[in-house]
Amino acid sequence: MTALSTPLTEWHKEQGAKMAPFAGWDMPIQYTGIIQEHEQTRKSASIFDICHMGEFIVSGKGAAEGLSRALSTNIATLAQGRCRYGFLLNEQGGILDDLITYCLDDEKYLLVVNAACIDLDYATIAQRLPAGVKLDNISPAVAKIDLQGPASLEALAEVLPSDWQTIPYFGFRQTTFDGQKALVSRTGYTGELGYEIYIPSGKAVKMWELLLSSPLVKPAGLGARDTLRLEAGLPLNGQDLDPGHTPAEVGYAAMLTSQADYVGKNAAMQIRQVLTALTVPGRRSPRHGNKVLLPDGTEAGIVTSGSFAPTLGYAVALAYVDKAFAGKDKYIIQADRTQLEGTRVELPFYKEGTARKKLV
Repeated sequence: MTALSTPLTEWHKEQGAKMAPFAGWDMPIQYTGIIQEHEQTRKSASIFDICHMGEFIVSGKGAAEGLSRALSTNIATLAQGRCRYGFLLNEQGGILDDLITYCLDDEKYLLVVNAACIDLDYATIAQRLPAGVKLDNISPAVAKIDLQGPASLEALAEVLPSDWQTIPYFGFRQTTFDGQKALVSRTGYTGELGYEIYIPSGKAVKMWELLLSSPLVKPAGLGARDTLRLEAGLPLNGQDLDPGHTPAEVGYAAMLTSQADYVGKNAAMQIRQVLTALTVPGRRSPRHGNKVLLPDGTEAGIVTSGSFAPTLGYAVALAYVDKAFAGKDKYIIQADRTQLEGTRVELPFYKEGTARKKLV
């Protein structure tokens, strides 16, 4: 099966990016190197091609009420100009996808979903919405570029002048770019100050190159995006989030504030396993699927994400640990040919991120 391309795929190839399949798309994994791109994002600013993500518009009378039943997101308290993280759950409270909901206007919402889940999400949400509420998949028409890093505000203002500092964390503004509608939100997936830019697909290359005209900005691939999000303690759908685990097991019970009777609500607070943060000394990192043991050899869980953390200088991992064994201080991770010592810590691993920095 031929991999899908984003509007920026040819640009990446022309610049010598290392490409690889991701969620059915041909995506850039790195340009100069994962660690260099990781450090660039932590110290200055990087742009990421996230055009593979999906975007839906939900509109019409009853859209808010319908979404409140379809998603775990608290739609009732979501104000215009703000966005909120939440979940699409199955009847058992398991996570089909994690997504962000943007309140564009009264009874009009933008949903941003994961690339591998576009078709499933669309079918599931469409089935849950009441008659008269319209669901449009606008993904092919939308390009998404993420500008991330402590210098992202300065870089954005250089190329697209505005008072972007007034956008609050998880807020957004509708604007224009090159004569067409655009949206800029103060969100991201790196733990740093950042902005996600939504523009028409045909404007992607122009925006990308405009952002790169700033000396503060360099391109980064999905490799660095993964190490950045893991240091920030952010889960990845399909690895740390899956239909067999609930939001409460991920540690997100506090987000379940919706009073609506949404699908999966009764089971969403169930905890059978606990997503646990582990640090591992040295550069050798645990891998997805590695078993987690107690010091006496008792099998306790399984690693979902693991990597060397460039900013911290040691390896980190997320792992589901059985409820009966959660809360221990020490674990053993059974890697391919060795055992690694894991120490439980509180998230995020990297605590100096600028994502929530006050700008005004």
